[in-house]
This record gives sequence, structure tokens and C-alpha cells, in this order.
Amino acid sequence: MEPTLVVVGLNFRTSPVAIRERFWIAEPRRHEALYQLVRAEGIDEVVVLATCNRTEFIVWANDVPTAANSVLRFLTHEYQLKLCEWSHFYRLMDDVALTHVFQVAAGLDSMVLGEPEIAAHMREALRQAQKAGTSGRFLDGIIQKALAVSARVRNETSIADSNITVPYAAVELAMGVLGDLSGCEVLLVGAGRVSQLAAKCLRSAGASRLKLMSRTPQKAEELAFKLNAKAVSSDDRLGHLKSADIVVCSTSCPHSIVSLDDAQQIIRARRQKPMVMIDISVPRDIDPRVGEVDGIHLFDMDDLEKVVKKDMYERRGAAEEANKIVADEVLGFRRRLMAERVIPTVVALRHRLEELCQQEVEFVRKEYGPFTDDQDQILTTLASHITQRISGSLARELRDLPDRTGQDMLTVAIHRLFQLESSEMVEAGKEN
Repeated sequence: MEPTLVVVGLNFRTSPVAIRERFWIAEPRRHEALYQLVRAEGIDEVVVLATCNRTEFIVWANDVPTAANSVLRFLTHEYQLKLCEWSHFYRLMDDVALTHVFQVAAGLDSMVLGEPEIAAHMREALRQAQKAGTSGRFLDGIIQKALAVSARVRNETSIADSNITVPYAAVELAMGVLGDLSGCEVLLVGAGRVSQLAAKCLRSAGASRLKLMSRTPQKAEELAFKLNAKAVSSDDRLGHLKSADIVVCSTSCPHSIVSLDDAQQIIRARRQKPMVMIDISVPRDIDPRVGEVDGIHLFDMDDLEKVVKKDMYERRGAAEEANKIVADEVLGFRRRLMAERVIPTVVALRHRLEELCQQEVEFVRKEYGPFTDDQDQILTTLASHITQRISGSLARELRDLPDRTGQDMLTVAIHRLFQLESSEMVEAGKEN
């Protein structure tokens, strides 16, 4: 079976956050995942892309069914994947997989259409794979091309012009519960980019009293200074949660940091005064049972998706333009891959033609020679030109065929006509 691109994964379209968080791979574990998978059957190269909205294994596979089964075995062993959960995963291959990777990089498969962060996530995923030695010639080329496609989409369409973001959606939900946010106290848990965006959206909506909490006090101080917020210590976590009207959590913590017991204490201290908790983390920072506590309105990534869907509908024109660019780039890249497929045949054909022409030149020398040096040079040049013309013409035909079936048929015909099956170059090409 010929090597090809395969993507095995799940995302916000195929699975709720409760499933996505089970198979999210924390950054410290990604190196081990790459190490295990690249040594698994059917897999030549692998990149792991893990965000709050997707976990995907981008694979260059020498055997598609075996490679896909290796990924599923890894998930079963490491993350207790159950048979009933397989339906949340997709398996894409060839051009469909290539289109998917390009769309992901361009933000066309994101919860927020055109989000810029996904390209950075993909760039980091490639860097991790390169560092681990699990990405090589093929995945390096595919993902670097995907990032170039992302840049082209942003330059040539209005896909990134919307002001809608996940934090914006979070503010919309908060306003739906609390109304005017002026006078509300906000607690941002986490000192990353999401907290920064959420703070800007909340200020625009009228919230002015912002607190920032992080496990890393230095990061909290630095971001709080930028946001004109107050950095607070996690040592008094419950105290700050009790006084906050809006809590936005966006950490990379692998376990809940707000429990059901915490929520019950918080709402008692607030005397049932309503509050909004927004969990933008995967895995979730807030125990989902917290939403059952009277007075606490809990929203997670699935709730935010409903808010941003309207924006996606309104910007479908920009999405169509972007998808046309992706389709064009997929076609061009496929041609490049198809051209690479025929290199062993073209090299073997040239060697065979040189061999045949040399045999004929030697025959002419013996039958009609001896020749002068100039005549001999003309004879050699003529043979070389014949070799170049025939091999060049057939190489163009092989490269320019629109589909693999036609390319494979012509390749077989060339092998038979010129008896290339015995060529060492062809055998080497098959092995590669």
C-alpha cells in the first residue's frame, strides 16, 4: 500500500466538551505520545495537535488501516477509549485529509471562524514533533504548506475581520444573565491570552473591577499591570470567588479547580445573589455539577459555540472565498506529491534509455567506425538528446496526469515497455 496522509481525531463538531476533555493531551504528555506513535505499526511520521476544541493525530502512514488502528490502540491504552466512543472520532485520508489540515490552519474548522490562534497551535505542534524526531520530509512539507495557506487566506479574504471571539461570546452570556455589567466584580483565573481578551471584552461591556488570579504570581502581576486589573493570590481562592459576580476560568490545569462543595460555600456566602461562571478550559476547570447549584449560572465551551454560530452564518461569503483558496492549494500540493511519486520511475527510465542508447552507439561504432573525434562526439550527443527527449516527454505525461489511477496505469505501462521491473532504481523507489 502506498504511503499517504491520514488524520484521526475529534473536535467540537463531533463531540461535546465532556468527551473532548477526556482525550485532550496535556503538553507534558505529548512528547511521550509522539514517541509511542511513531514506533507503532503503519506510522512513518506523526504530529499531535491538541487544543480546547480538538485533538488530532496527523499521520504519514505506510498502511492506513494499520496506522488508524495504532492510534485507536494508543487511545484505548492511555485514555481508556471505549467502543461506544469511537463514533466521536473521524478518520480522513488522502485529499480529504489534506483539505482538512489546510482548513484547520486557516481557521475554517474553528468554533470562531477565522480564529488566528489555531495557526500558532499548529506551528507549535510541528515544532514539538520536529524536536521529538517524529515529523520528517512529508509532514514538515504538509504543515508548512498549511501555514502558508492560512496566511494567504488571511491576506486575500475578510475571514479574520470579525470581532467575535470566544471571550466575546462569554461576555454575551454573562450579559444575558446579569444585564448591565457596570459595577460587577470580575475574577479572571489564568494569565494567558484568553484572559487578556476576556478582560478587554468585559471592560467594553462596562465591567471595571477586574481581578486576576494565576498559579504563577509573576505572570498574574505582569498581565494585571497590562490590563489595569488587580493581581490576587490563589491562597485566598474561595474568598475571591465569593466576592466575584463573574468568574472566567481559562487555565491548563488538568483537574477541576472549582468543586461542587466550593460552589455551595460560595452561593451561601453570597446569600443566593446570582453569579456567572464561564469555563473556557479543556479539560474543564469547573466541576459541571456546579451548574446545578441555585444562583450559579455555569457556561462551558459548548454553550459558547451556540453564541458564535450566528456569526459564522453571517460570514459564510468569506468562508466560501477561503474554501476556494484551500481547494486551489490542495490541487497544487497534490500535483507536487504526485510528481514526487513518479521520481523513481523517471530516474529508472532515464537510466534504461541511456543504457539502450549506449548499446546502439557501440553497435554503430563497431559496424561503421572508426569515426573521427568530432563524428564520435556528434554520435554521443545525438544519443543523449534522444534519451532526454523521450524521458522528458514521458516524465511530463506522468506528472501532469490529473489522478492517481491514470498515473499508476501509465507507470505500469512504462515499466513493461522498457523492462524497468529489474531496475535497481525501481526497486529502491518501491522500498521508499
